[in-house]
Amino acid sequence: MDIQSNIINKVAQSSLLSYDLASLYTPGERVVYDIKDNLFHGLMLKEKDFRDFVKQNDWAVYQNKNVAIICSSDAIVPTWAYMLLATKLRPYVKNLFFGSLEQLEIHLYQQAIQQLDVSQFKDQKVVIKGCGDVFVPTTAYVDFTAKITPIAKSIMYGEPCSTVPLFKRKD
Repeated sequence: MDIQSNIINKVAQSSLLSYDLASLYTPGERVVYDIKDNLFHGLMLKEKDFRDFVKQNDWAVYQNKNVAIICSSDAIVPTWAYMLLATKLRPYVKNLFFGSLEQLEIHLYQQAIQQLDVSQFKDQKVVIKGCGDVFVPTTAYVDFTAKITPIAKSIMYGEPCSTVPLFKRKD
């Protein structure tokens, strides 16, 4: 008798629905546009020079990229300058965001979670996968958990063979 024929994979037979938030990762290169490079002596924005730069710059280099706009120097930059950049970048970029690359990643996951059809999780025992090759911000775990809590039967974190229980609906 083969010893493997006696082994039963209880995880595979369970009614657990495993979900990997990395599947919501928005593809595409992430880049930063730092407006500090447009500041006069790193201190202030000269409107005429900035407008000339914006008009002459080749914005197509940002084609299909996820762009975070920041100012890394301690300068006062008028709001309209960021807005002007947005008008030039928007036709080319996949996603545009004001903030750091980390904030951009959080924003991309928030968008994906908001658009996610969660009907598949209705009355399900859901395991939210905890580890993987793709970085998933903690905020994505929180947002996703909050979104499925009203409809899921139970929510766990980790792997189906080793989960941390988080929520169980009282029927």
